[in-house]
Amino acid sequence: MRQAASLPGGDAAVRKAAGTHAPGALRSNLEVEMKVGFIGLGTMGGSMALNLRKAGYDMVVHDIREEAAARHIEAGCEWAASPREVAAVADVVFTSLPEPPDVESVGLGDEGLVHGLRAGSAWFDLSTNSPSVVRRLHAEFARRGIAMLDAPVSGGPVGAATRRLAIWVGGDKAEFEKHKPLLDAIGDQPLYIGPIGAGTVAKLVHNTAGYAIQTALAEVFTLGVKAGVPPLTLWEAVRQGAVGRERVFDRLTGNFLPKKFDPPNFALRLAHKDVRLAVELAREVGVPMRVANLAFAELTEAMNRGWQNRDSRVAMLLQEERAGVDIQVPPEDIEAARQRG
Repeated sequence: MRQAASLPGGDAAVRKAAGTHAPGALRSNLEVEMKVGFIGLGTMGGSMALNLRKAGYDMVVHDIREEAAARHIEAGCEWAASPREVAAVADVVFTSLPEPPDVESVGLGDEGLVHGLRAGSAWFDLSTNSPSVVRRLHAEFARRGIAMLDAPVSGGPVGAATRRLAIWVGGDKAEFEKHKPLLDAIGDQPLYIGPIGAGTVAKLVHNTAGYAIQTALAEVFTLGVKAGVPPLTLWEAVRQGAVGRERVFDRLTGNFLPKKFDPPNFALRLAHKDVRLAVELAREVGVPMRVANLAFAELTEAMNRGWQNRDSRVAMLLQEERAGVDIQVPPEDIEAARQRG
């Protein structure tokens, strides 16, 4: 492993941390000595790991691309060549990974966490995962005396960077309470949900609701435009109604109205994965999901167009095509309308 320069302020800075409820509070001696591992330094994970380091934690990081760790090493984190190497020196490990197979590989692979974590240590998976995968991993690690908790997050890249994230945790409540200062350093809304897998279920419910709403918005908005109402005028009107006052229609302004799908805020391939996991879970527990299946079909069709790396809202273009309308509003006009209320 190697370590770069320390945070400004030297050892004193490292001794400051998240505290029980907010970054910056003094930690106990146990927390001061805690070494935190972080694996997966992508759009979300990279920011979350940096926020842990900014809170003063002693950090070791890993990603499949070493260049992704450049700013973390510069901030004083150590680099590890594998998940196993992270686990060998960490008291607690966080992972933020794209797909359930990635989490399984990091956990149980030949160079996985299972070969390095010691009894009494903990692993928090921040990924959007499959409940069955989470429960299987939890059982495997529990046999070794290691706590595994699912802790998916919601708030997007901006929330990850600014620490405005919901974190929904499933697993041992005592482990949640013990490590809550670290969770506070990652997000402003950590919440214990219930037993292992409960956090993942909450995340799948949340994300699938979002894409069901997106599918409905694409349908009703193309109806209004094709029936003769200019898109900006329509948006201004409906956002002041009973549904609009809940800010449902504000979802249209970031991508759909300005037709801005690159670079992605949340890639289509990840949205497709999340909704797929939700409909699979629904089949497992015997819950009909007609709206969710429609949303999944839309996302699948968009994937088949080769749009997997564009923003997930690009799927709304399919309804534009079916309706035979072209909706695009300049961003400055949207902002002016927003300012008008």
